Amino acid sequence: MIKGDYVKKDNFLKGAFVATVCLVLTKVLGILYVIPFYNIIGSKGSVLYGCAYNIYAVFINLSTIGLPLAISKLVSEYNTLGYEDLRKRSYQMASRIMIITAVISSIILFVFAPNLAYFIIPDMSYGNTVNDIALVIRVCSTAIIFVTLISMIRGYLQGMKYIRASSYSQVIEQFVRVFVIIFGSYFYLKYVGKNMSIAVSIAVFGATLGAIVALMYLSYKKTKIPKVKNYKINSEEKKVTNKELLKKIITYTIPFIVMGLIGSSFELVDMFTVVRTLTKYNFSTETASVIMNIVTTLGSKLNVIITAIASGLVVSLLPNLTSDFVKKDMKEVRKKINRTLQIVIYITLPMAVGLSLLAVPVWNIFYGASEYGPKVFQVSIFIAVFSSISTNIIVVLQSLNLRKSLYISLFAGFVFNAIFNIPFMVWFEKVGLPIYYGNLVATMLGYALMIFLALFDLKKHFSVEYKDTLKELLITIIAIGVMSIVIIIMKQFIPIDHLGRITSIFGVGLYALVGALVYFVITYKTGSFNKIIGFKLRRKHENRNS
Repeated sequence: MIKGDYVKKDNFLKGAFVATVCLVLTKVLGILYVIPFYNIIGSKGSVLYGCAYNIYAVFINLSTIGLPLAISKLVSEYNTLGYEDLRKRSYQMASRIMIITAVISSIILFVFAPNLAYFIIPDMSYGNTVNDIALVIRVCSTAIIFVTLISMIRGYLQGMKYIRASSYSQVIEQFVRVFVIIFGSYFYLKYVGKNMSIAVSIAVFGATLGAIVALMYLSYKKTKIPKVKNYKINSEEKKVTNKELLKKIITYTIPFIVMGLIGSSFELVDMFTVVRTLTKYNFSTETASVIMNIVTTLGSKLNVIITAIASGLVVSLLPNLTSDFVKKDMKEVRKKINRTLQIVIYITLPMAVGLSLLAVPVWNIFYGASEYGPKVFQVSIFIAVFSSISTNIIVVLQSLNLRKSLYISLFAGFVFNAIFNIPFMVWFEKVGLPIYYGNLVATMLGYALMIFLALFDLKKHFSVEYKDTLKELLITIIAIGVMSIVIIIMKQFIPIDHLGRITSIFGVGLYALVGALVYFVITYKTGSFNKIIGFKLRRKHENRNS
């Protein structure tokens, strides 16, 4: 084998950086394609696409969210202990379970597509019928098996701390998917026919083709992992039977499945409540459907720029924190918990504030002028911050085997949102606030409850102190406050709320550059940037080694 052919392992910060950059690029592609795609399919196609894809997301979570992360945790645990045989056995067993689950999910989604379509919007808007949505859902079902396979290999590579190969595959998958979405739907509507359900079906089939190409890349990379030679199974590994190993896999998997389902269920609660509640308060079904689509689909697509940062951290956090926990290095565990919180807050909070202040031009860039889009988005973007923090903290609980705390946190947050979604909307209407802000606030408070309960249990079980994180949060808020003032003053002299799409891009770019510069200078001068990102720590470490 030629030197350099093997894939290389990544440490926590490097892995987090690579994973985050690739995920952000993937999510940016997932947002940018919306501009031409929305122009190609229009409002009718957008509603159709959003309804079908949200249902698909729940089923793909069932097949992929749980086991890949469980594989990552198991592989990291056994790799740290040096248990080569258990590492291989756990991966093979989990893979079989994933394939069976994927096949079952795909069949259920295909067979019951009409039933699921009916429950989304009983009074179909924009002329979409149950059959239209059912067709798109059935096409989505073809992606489940392939997406499950690539998620399985990604989980294995992440557990072995080969973060780059896993991350690059996501970019490849997204490039192929976006290409099919844009050019497939355009070609059909331009040269073949005018049936919107077929055009959208071609677009969602991009997920299947993207997964196939990514699977080919990952399969090749997996063959490049260095083999362990002359390994002998020790007595501890022999004691672990397949039955015990299966029990452990299930124990590790269930929390991730619950986490993924509850994450998707927040949007499903909106899908089943927003339209029905708005129509009771003098909103037409068409307008209510548009607002629901903004909340659950269009706004969420913009939110992923922020949530991608959380996902990137999770990819590196899970195997590294599991490894520290197995080695009983509690000092490093506490350090990584606080570092994760600080990084998420430091990056996501100013991004959310900036996007909120620039909601009108940002929405105009991606979707064009809209009566409700910017109004909803300027509040809904903050859900991404709460979601990002909760995602990482819940993964911390799983990494440290605090499964009871994990379940309590997840269900408490979800139940709060499910119970108070409609009451908050009604209350907002009564006090004169936009009714559609009620469900957004209920969602944020649900996530906040999750975070509070999780942090409380981490302090209780592992003596995690948050004083440094709170101090960094205060500095971050002050820096954001100054940044916001600068942006507001700029808007008085350089208004960008009523510009065209192209000029809005340059305007938002200018504001983003100035805002980011102000924020960075303040946090750098206060030492917050170096402390959170770790530049000073890295230089000291290098000096000690030299």
